Amino acid sequence: MPDGTEPLAARTVDRIAAIGRDAWNACAGDGNPFVGYDFLSALEDSGSVGFETGWLPHHVVVESGAGEILGCAPLYLKSHSYGEYVFDHGWADAYERAGGTYYPKLQCAVPFTPVSGPRLLTRPGPDAERIRDGLLSALVQVAERLGVSSLHITYPTAAEYERCGAVGLLQRTGEQFHWFNRDYGHFDDFLASLTSRKRKSIRKERQRAVADGLTIRALSGDELAPAHWDAFFRFYIDTSDRKWGHPYLNRGFFDLIGERMADRVVLFMAEADGRPVAGALNLRGSDALYGRNWGCDGDYRFLHFEACYYQAIDYAIAHGLARVEAGAQGPHKVHRGYLPVRTYSAHWIGDPALRRAIADFLDHERRAVDQDIAGLGRYAPFRNSEGD
Repeated sequence: MPDGTEPLAARTVDRIAAIGRDAWNACAGDGNPFVGYDFLSALEDSGSVGFETGWLPHHVVVESGAGEILGCAPLYLKSHSYGEYVFDHGWADAYERAGGTYYPKLQCAVPFTPVSGPRLLTRPGPDAERIRDGLLSALVQVAERLGVSSLHITYPTAAEYERCGAVGLLQRTGEQFHWFNRDYGHFDDFLASLTSRKRKSIRKERQRAVADGLTIRALSGDELAPAHWDAFFRFYIDTSDRKWGHPYLNRGFFDLIGERMADRVVLFMAEADGRPVAGALNLRGSDALYGRNWGCDGDYRFLHFEACYYQAIDYAIAHGLARVEAGAQGPHKVHRGYLPVRTYSAHWIGDPALRRAIADFLDHERRAVDQDIAGLGRYAPFRNSEGD
């Protein structure tokens, strides 16, 4: 690590492989699987991310004078706003109608992944804050050098969000729904924390989900076989066709995460008479289980809740994980023991007029998000201090 006075140098690279697994992971750590080399390289190597998909890698690296990589940030030059989950389509439409050119833009993010985590990745040490500031400065400089309309840092940590605001980036909040482990010993302990009405409702949903003789297994590591990925990809494609009309991930991506990070994969597979009928893909971090993709081969009532929410809670309790992050959207999760939490993003806007308009919009939106989280929190089905 530098001594705090050595000048830092920044550059961009067009493939994560040019940085290398060891150097990238020395900055990313192992707590969040989505910012690790294995996940991001699987996106690139499979072709799920690249020029053809409108996600052109443009990663930022900060180095010491001796050429040691001290920090990095996942950055993409984008020709659209799909696969981000922080929606700026309205901004793009307004700017285009006013005669501006919104695309390309820069996105500091994990593609197709609405999971909060570090975006300014640094080697640990006393100089880490200076390196993060260097990365943030470099991101803005890249945007200015390329002449893009905007730079968007999506799903950063709360600390990164605050730092972005301190240097003048526009701040935006959103909401997700997470489950928190209150030192439960098993699922019934969690149920005991809920009101009696919700306990009964969840028990009925769990029973109904497997009433047709379905079985659900949690597959990880060596238990995962190509046949499991074949089945899950079929479910994923079917769900993508119905929801979005275009799947973001290709079959090769799932092969690669199965090869490179199978120990971080938790695939809940539902079977009927030994035949896979549904699956929920999760990745495991150091303290959380992250729900990512779901698909089903038929109409099974409550199976989505069982595979995506309740099985995840069971797994988190059994493995001592602090929380379950069940993906984007879904206020209905509150009624199943998940709580609303804030998510963050930060935005550099090149055009002063567009920046002023967006800043005004975000002021109103942040207040609305605060009110929504407060309102939804009141519906959380936990027992009060006097019982139900």
